[in-house]
Amino acid sequence: MADSIKVFAPATVANLTCGFDILGLAINGPGDELVAKKTSGSGVTIVSIEGDEGRLSKDASKNTAGISANQFLQEIDYSGGIEISLYKKMPFGSGMGSSAASAVAGVFAVNELLGRPLNQRELLRFAVEGERIACGSGHADNVAPSLLGGITLVKSYEPLEVLSLPVPPNMYVAVLHPAVEVSTGDARAMLPKEVTMKASVKYAGNLAGFVSALYTNDLGLMRRALIDEIVEPKRAALIPHFYEIKEAALSSEGVIGFGISGSGPAMFALADGLEAIAKAGGVMEGILKKRGISANLYISEVNTAGPKILD
Repeated sequence: MADSIKVFAPATVANLTCGFDILGLAINGPGDELVAKKTSGSGVTIVSIEGDEGRLSKDASKNTAGISANQFLQEIDYSGGIEISLYKKMPFGSGMGSSAASAVAGVFAVNELLGRPLNQRELLRFAVEGERIACGSGHADNVAPSLLGGITLVKSYEPLEVLSLPVPPNMYVAVLHPAVEVSTGDARAMLPKEVTMKASVKYAGNLAGFVSALYTNDLGLMRRALIDEIVEPKRAALIPHFYEIKEAALSSEGVIGFGISGSGPAMFALADGLEAIAKAGGVMEGILKKRGISANLYISEVNTAGPKILD
């Protein structure tokens, strides 16, 4: 058994418009890389972090990667030590699950390093706990797809139950991240305090329609279901030229849906086929470029594998 391992955990798109705090999907990149190494000490030690601009704590009890790994080691009663080196390869405050990717990378790496004492799904609660302690809320809409891959739905938290949903063939994702940072706290402060019964029933219908569309590969139904009249109107104000980009994306041939990725400011589009999503992504990015706003565009098929071991 190797004494060290290097892994990658992918970024994610959470909420997917009609599934606030419930739905999420994984993309191929960007993501975080992490090296875990056995040592003669005990517990988890974070020896280095790169790509974080000095913003993350090396205290393993305050870092999502360290927390998830430590919780795992306590569960399996491992008395040895693990050193972690974290390489942040994705932006902060982007709405792409940066902290979740670190949490997943930490627990996935240590589980692999120690010979997989637990299966992938059993690791989920440790990644959720990493999010909870480090970020103040233990949501699974980002960590679930990052860890399990594909499209996931959080059915409940007590007990934690996450469902893996079908991924339609040839589905691709474009994620556009403007050079603007939006904290999860600020985005949550924008949420409405109350929702009418009429609005909640409509939202539930769209969520159910989206799930049905995944199982039946009904892309027309999926497009009609990817609507959010509760959260999106509040958070759109935090994102430059959101509605102009949305209109342009949905007018592009083959696009199935468009929305805010997580808490933003990243935006996503879904399309049937690589050619369609590449064209839509270019249109989206072009609008920001015309306004002098720099942005990163990521084109990916839905990542059905989740994290992986790197050579």
